Amino acid sequence: MSQQVIELEIGGMTCSSCAARVEKKLNRMPGVEASVNFATERAKVLLPAGSTLEEAVATVEATGYTARLRQQPGAAAAEDGVQDAEPDAVAELRRRVIICAVLTLPVLAFMFRPLQLDNWQWLSLTLAAPVVVWGAWPFHRAAWVNAKHAAATMDTLVSVGVLAAFGWSLYALFLGGAGHPDMRMDFHLIPERGGGANEIYLEVAAAVTTAILLGRYFEARAKRQSGAALRALLEMGAKDVAVVRDGREVRVAVDQLAVGDEFIVRPGEKIATDGVVVEGASAVDASMLTGEPVPVEVGPGDGVVGATVNAGGRLRVRATRVGADTQLAQMARLVEEAQTGKAPVQRLADRISAVFVPVVITLAVATLGFWLGYGAGAELAFTAAVAVLIIACPCALGLATPMGLMVGTGRGAQLGILIKGPEILESTRRVDTIVLDKTGTVTTGQMRLVDVVPAAGGDPDTVLRLAGALEDASEHPIAAAIATGARERLGDLPAVESFANTQGLGVSGTVEGHAVIAGRVRWLTEQSAQPLPAELAAALEEAEGAGRTAVAVGWDGRIAGILIVADTVKPTSAQAVAELKGLGLRPILLTGDNTRAARQIAAEVGIEEVIAEVMPEDKVRVVRELQESGRVVAMVGDGVNDAAALAQSDLGIAMGTGTDVAIEASDLTLVRGDLRAAVDAVRLSRRTLSTIKGNLFWAFAYNVAAIPLAVAALLNPLIAGAAMAFSSVFVVTNSLRLRGFKAVSIDPATPASRGVQAAAGEPVTATA
Repeated sequence: MSQQVIELEIGGMTCSSCAARVEKKLNRMPGVEASVNFATERAKVLLPAGSTLEEAVATVEATGYTARLRQQPGAAAAEDGVQDAEPDAVAELRRRVIICAVLTLPVLAFMFRPLQLDNWQWLSLTLAAPVVVWGAWPFHRAAWVNAKHAAATMDTLVSVGVLAAFGWSLYALFLGGAGHPDMRMDFHLIPERGGGANEIYLEVAAAVTTAILLGRYFEARAKRQSGAALRALLEMGAKDVAVVRDGREVRVAVDQLAVGDEFIVRPGEKIATDGVVVEGASAVDASMLTGEPVPVEVGPGDGVVGATVNAGGRLRVRATRVGADTQLAQMARLVEEAQTGKAPVQRLADRISAVFVPVVITLAVATLGFWLGYGAGAELAFTAAVAVLIIACPCALGLATPMGLMVGTGRGAQLGILIKGPEILESTRRVDTIVLDKTGTVTTGQMRLVDVVPAAGGDPDTVLRLAGALEDASEHPIAAAIATGARERLGDLPAVESFANTQGLGVSGTVEGHAVIAGRVRWLTEQSAQPLPAELAAALEEAEGAGRTAVAVGWDGRIAGILIVADTVKPTSAQAVAELKGLGLRPILLTGDNTRAARQIAAEVGIEEVIAEVMPEDKVRVVRELQESGRVVAMVGDGVNDAAALAQSDLGIAMGTGTDVAIEASDLTLVRGDLRAAVDAVRLSRRTLSTIKGNLFWAFAYNVAAIPLAVAALLNPLIAGAAMAFSSVFVVTNSLRLRGFKAVSIDPATPASRGVQAAAGEPVTATA
């Protein structure tokens, strides 16, 4: 038995230290290499010969978590069924947060003495008990699992702090003096000997539980999207297909296709699976996979890819790969592998709590022992110990990340920037290289008529009018670009008669009494039996040198001109590149287009480094090689072909005008198709991260500074609770400052903008 790589879905992890513990246990198995990703809740495990899946699962379960084999993208339907049968973790957390918040608010209100009516404390107990027991159950369960393995996390401190506050309150109510109907609570800055038995801390126990649950809810909602990229990718394929069986067309579900089956693809339909054209010729729009706007001409013997669109004639295709073997399924696996391969995110709060939690618990026990030994009495000793736990209880810590994230992402949404989770923010701070896809990111992604070159002595408007009228009768995307350009410049176009389409070569017809023909240059020279005029040959060479597409036009037996069609640069791309450089990022243009076209575009926008003519899997390789060379890479793209590279990069940024797959595989989504939004995304992410770190610092600082006072029995637990509440108020206020974040201002009159406009030029120009 040889080595095998398996993927496990891990359940029950609550923080990155859980993932680290599972990874550590797996790696202790002989010969096993494992990487556990908390964000995707998956483990990638290399099992040596002799080790089995059952042993790996048993190891995870012995650590206190659940594990099951991860289903491959080809089994998406079955996987979705399993997911649907499982409880929705986000909905469950939302329900828990809402119920706990409703119960906690009255308990907090009773902290104010005017509201402390007779028996108010018993009403507080009634409201707080479900919050402490049921609401905080996930923390208690996680703390117990950690304790069984001699470990402690933030869950441990939450659980111990909540139970200590609640336990002391029960003692005060049933055995102390807090249970009298007319009991009222007063604040004492310093605990008194013999005091504390008439004070309850139910509001502390309930508020801590609700605050931490709120943080977990925001985290779970962000993580919920981790598998959406694969589902969106697989849903792009055709759902049914017209298969030829016994000479008849039978429409069946795509999953019934077998290798060797022949099927029909009509104009406008998606090609059902990878195959070879047996009969027919057409232009295939592969932009959803390749990202490039120019359709690919195919005929008998040419290969086609599933999920691409037949933009022209009728095709008969023989299936060569089906199901999990298709290029679409392979791309799904690329996305999944890139997501799972990301290094686990080590949250700052979890790293600190790994040391902070045991120290606080030790201090609380030591405080209790010291004051008991000192002879201060059990009540003072316990009051001091509870004060230590409560002042260290991470209420503000639980709000620090989600509150900053909530305000930062809210402001981002106003600016058309969607941030998926706190892990992403850490990446933006470290990014030093930004890889830009060309089509749809730097350029518009749509073919447009950019130039009309008539033969010597010809009129460009006449060339454009006759060619535009002829191409208006064709459904080909390049023809549509020419017709649109002609209509924008000249208005209404004349009618065409006797229209004919020669697949893969061009079109012909009669316009205003002229026999007009338009298409490939080689085809026109053959039809006219004349060489291409020198001035048109020069224009053709220049266009091809710039990576543009040239269409020849002629009538009445002579070649009259050339129309040049190209994907145009977005007017704001040059300024965006300059702004990215200003943030200290090194831009690289990465595209599947030809090198000449890529370098032309790069020169227009100010990018020096170009990597062209790459396939989707090559994009992943390029990103990985940059990472291996020590670079922290951000990737901006919009196509399906970018999805795996977006997932592989340290920071994936998707243009919202692109495909759902690219958006789901990314970390940041730009709603607008403006590359300048990427600049704002990086700036806002860095600012949000800075705010969250400030929140975390103060969340600890308030509490840590007061711990010595609590140890010295100089801090009443009520004051500790108030200090904790004040730290929460500070965290919220500090986070709200993000609402004032300003986007990069764009002044059309600036030199940069004028330069962009000049580079973009008018969509249609005429060269005499």
